[in-house]
Amino acid sequence: MVKIEGTLDEIRAMFVEGAKQEAKKTAKAAGKATVQKAVKKAKRAPSAYNKYMKKKLAALRKKHPKTPHATLFKRAAKSWSSSAERKRSMK
Repeated sequence: MVKIEGTLDEIRAMFVEGAKQEAKKTAKAAGKATVQKAVKKAKRAPSAYNKYMKKKLAALRKKHPKTPHATLFKRAAKSWSSSAERKRSMK
């Protein structure tokens, strides 16, 4: 075991600096493709399906708290096909 002395901020700064150096080495070794993948992409807005599933899953979880997530997800997904939100999103 290695004993490290210093404040939490100093230790954190050392860790972050080491991680940055490793990332630079990896990016140089792999070329520009890695650097482009490392750039964080902007998040897309949730689709009508995503919004529906979030709302429906919350309601199902409240109504059936002991039912497994997979079962609730299947029920919510099946109800999407006949939902009014789907018909609106298709226009």
